Order: sequence, then structure tokens, then C-alpha cells
Amino acid sequence: MVSSAVKKDLLIEALSYIKRFRDRIIVIKYGGAAMIEKTLKQSFAEDIVLLHSLGMKPVIVHGGGPEVSRAMEQLGQEVHFIEGLRVTTAENLKVTEMVLSGTINKEIIAHLSTCGGKAVGLSGKDGHLIEASKKDGGAGIDLGYVGEINSTNPELLRVLLQEGYIPVISPIGLGKDGTTYNINADTAASHIAVSLQAMKLIFMTDVEGILKEGKLCSELKHQEAQSMIEKGIIAGGMKPKVEAALHAVLQGVESAQIILGTDPHSVITELFTDQGIGTKIVS
Repeated sequence: MVSSAVKKDLLIEALSYIKRFRDRIIVIKYGGAAMIEKTLKQSFAEDIVLLHSLGMKPVIVHGGGPEVSRAMEQLGQEVHFIEGLRVTTAENLKVTEMVLSGTINKEIIAHLSTCGGKAVGLSGKDGHLIEASKKDGGAGIDLGYVGEINSTNPELLRVLLQEGYIPVISPIGLGKDGTTYNINADTAASHIAVSLQAMKLIFMTDVEGILKEGKLCSELKHQEAQSMIEKGIIAGGMKPKVEAALHAVLQGVESAQIILGTDPHSVITELFTDQGIGTKIVS
């Protein structure tokens, strides 16, 4: 049992953060097991609706890699990653867009709606939100229809936020010639956070944060994080997350946080407590 004194202290602690974050934009990259397990889906939706009800402006950018991979395998398509980035053929792209912008996006909307939230589903194609071009894989590597972001247009998102909606965005971009591109969701979240001048960017993952010699790094300056990438300490699927975090904080976002999304109500724990969770990356 938690004593009344502890409850009071926790409430006072939370209230200070509620005041600080009021009317500020928080971009959350939603991904990993938190998108798969039923109870975690529910707790995430509850967290987002609570943030919104307290006067914050949450924006969700979601992934969906496991669901995309499963759909591809069911259709007999090859699943292939290089440095944490999915190689996307023309066939793969159709499945990717169908799963991300269709099935997953609308499921998130449904969960938010049942918790009392007003949510709107978008992809990067809507309102010229994400303009992209083909990503160079380097060293002769062809990633297919994987895109890199040329620009983001936050106008539609600002209108939705002003009107009290919670935007939910799938990471699909559009080229000037009308070509559709699969965008890494971490990268999309980072660029959107910068374009919206967000206060904070949160990446939900299946690990507790960045580890160095087996210990969690609670906070990293951008120089140290960059050095860890260069030394190969940060690699694989974590590399694009940290690169996205670095892009955001160096472009004006106050901090980027990598947290374990499999803890129920992890977003609330991160935002409303002094200790927080995961790894904070700052400029």
C-alpha cells in the first residue's frame, strides 16, 4: 500500500510537469511490442488521451515493422533489413502502405476513440506532410522504395492540433513525381518534431534505453551519442533511432527520450516524474 504522504508527493511532482508541458507539442514514436500486446495498446491510448485532457498536444508517429513483416511473409515476400532499415521492393511497398496506413493506423485511432480521444489518421502523403526521395543505401546498396525526407509541411498538423485533434501518422512519404516511399518511422517522427517545434520527442522501443558496458545511460550529450555510433556501440535497429534523436535535438527540440514501451503507462512515467525512464539525449 502507498501511504498518503507518498501519494501527495507524487501528485505534487506530477503537477509541476503538467504545468510545464501544458500547450506544448509532444511527438511520440509508437512502436515495438507496445503496438502488439492488447493491454499495452490500451495503456498507451489511455496515456495519450490523458496528456491531451491535461492541455498537452500529443502527436503520434507509428511504426509497425512486425505486422508488415508478417503480412509480407504470408504473401511469400522476402523480409530483408540493412542497418535497421527495411529493403522495400515495389511489391513490398504495396503491402507496407496497406498495413501501415490502413490496418495499424485505424486500429490506433479506434483505441484512442474508445478512451475518449479525438484522433485523426494521416500518412505522410496527406497535405504534403512528408516530401521524400529515394534513399541512397551507400556502398552500392539499393534499398528499393525506401525514402529519405526532403521536407515536411506541418500546416495540416497545426490545424488539427488547434482544433483539439490528436494526429496519428503513418510514415509513408511522397516524391515530387508521385512516387510513394517507405520512410523509417524514427526518422519521420524526428523531422515532424522539428517542423512542429515540439518540446519533446519520445521513442518507444523494446529495450530500456541505450546501454554502455551493460549499464543504462540515463542521459547523453549529442557528442557522446555520436561517438558511440562511430565506435559501433550503438548499431542495428538502435542506430536510426539515435540518429533521429540527434537530428531533433540539434534542430531545436529540447530533448529526445528512448524508453521501454513494454512498461504499462511508460509515457506518463517518463513525462510526469523527476527520475523519468530510459535514455535522454540532449544537445
